[in-house]
Amino acid sequence: MSQIPSTSEYQDLFDIDGNLDRLVQKIEVLNYINPLNIEREKKQFFSSKFTYDPVFKYPKIKFNGYKLHRLFFSQRLERIEDDDIRQLYEDVIYDYSGLIECIQTINQGRKFYFNSLKSFGTPTEKDIDNAKFILRFDDSDFDEEFLPMYSAEDAIDYFKDYSKRYTFNYNIKLSTNLSAAAMVLNNTQTLVLRKHHKFSLNQLKVLTNHEIGVHMVTTFNGLSQPLKVFSHGLPNNVETQEGLAVYSEYMSGCLTMKRLKELAYRVIAVDTLNKGYDFADTFDLLHNQYKLNRDKAFTITLRVHRGGGFTKDHQYLRGINQVYKFAKAGGDLNPLLTGKVSLDYLDTIKKLQSLGLAIPSKHYTDSYVSNDNSNTNLDFILKSLK
Repeated sequence: MSQIPSTSEYQDLFDIDGNLDRLVQKIEVLNYINPLNIEREKKQFFSSKFTYDPVFKYPKIKFNGYKLHRLFFSQRLERIEDDDIRQLYEDVIYDYSGLIECIQTINQGRKFYFNSLKSFGTPTEKDIDNAKFILRFDDSDFDEEFLPMYSAEDAIDYFKDYSKRYTFNYNIKLSTNLSAAAMVLNNTQTLVLRKHHKFSLNQLKVLTNHEIGVHMVTTFNGLSQPLKVFSHGLPNNVETQEGLAVYSEYMSGCLTMKRLKELAYRVIAVDTLNKGYDFADTFDLLHNQYKLNRDKAFTITLRVHRGGGFTKDHQYLRGINQVYKFAKAGGDLNPLLTGKVSLDYLDTIKKLQSLGLAIPSKHYTDSYVSNDNSNTNLDFILKSLK
C-alpha cells in the first residue's frame, strides 16, 4: 500500500473535498425526516378506526438551501486531473444537491416524493417479485428470544456491552420522535434509541449487528480516511450500506424470516406511493390484506409516508440481495466498509487506495469473520432472489 501523498501533491482535490465537508455538515436527511408528533397522530389514527390522515410536524431546517446549492456547484472540479476521481466528485455534488432538495420539500406532498425518487429510486418489477416471493414463506418460528421484554435503558446496557469488541466510542441518546427502534446519526456519531420501545433479545442482536457492526463501523472508518467524502457518503451508498448491515444480521445468525419479511413489506409499501395510495390505503393493505398487526402496519406505513413519500425503505432488500451475491462470489467486503461507500464505486475506491488517497478499513464488522448463520431456509431464499 502506497503512503498517503502529501496534501500539496493533490492540493486542488483536498481543497474541494474540504469545501464539501464544510458544506455538507447540516444535510443529514435523518435529522429532518422523523416527525415530532408520532405518538399523538398514531393515537388519533387508531381512534378514527384507521381513516384519519395523520398530520405530521417536522424539525425546522437549519440551512439556506439556495446558498448551499450555489456553493456546491461553484466547486472547480476541472482542477481534479484524474477522470475517475473528478467523476466521483461530480456525482457526489449532484447527490448532495438532491438531498438538499429532499430536505427542503419535506411535508410538501408529491413535491417531496419526486425529490425522494431522484435520491432513492423506487422498487422495480424485479424488486416487487422478490418481495412477494419472500412473503410466501412461513415465519411462525417463535421462542422467548422474540418476546419484547427489554426497556430502552436495558438496550443501552446491551449496546455498551456489545460495543466492547470495537475500539471506537459513540454517543447514545433516547428519543420519542423516532419511526425506527434505533438509528445511527453519522455526523454526530450518535446512536438514537426509541425511548418507550420494548426490545426483544433477538431485536437487540439484530440492532447491535446492524447499527454498530456496520453503520457505526463505516462512520468511524470514514472519519479515519484522508478524504472527507468517505465520511459523508458516495452516491447510492444507502443501498450498499443497508445491504451490508442486513448481511451482518445474516452472518451473526440473528436474521429471521420475520425480519426478512419486514424488508419485503417495506418494498410493497414503497410501491404503494407509486400507485398514489394515501396513508390509510397503505395501512389497510398491510393490516387487512397482509394481516400485519396494527402497530407493525402503522410503523411501516409511517416510514414510507413521512415527509410526503419517502422511498428509501425499498433499498434494504435490494441491498442485501446485492451484498449477499457479491460476498458469495468471493468479493472482498473490506473496501465497502471504508466509509459510507457504494458498490457502484468499488473500482474508484480501489484506485484511491492505490494512490494512497484512501486507506483500508480500520474497523471490520466482526460478524463477517465467522459465519454463524445456520438457517438453510434463509440461504435458499437469498440465493433464489432475482
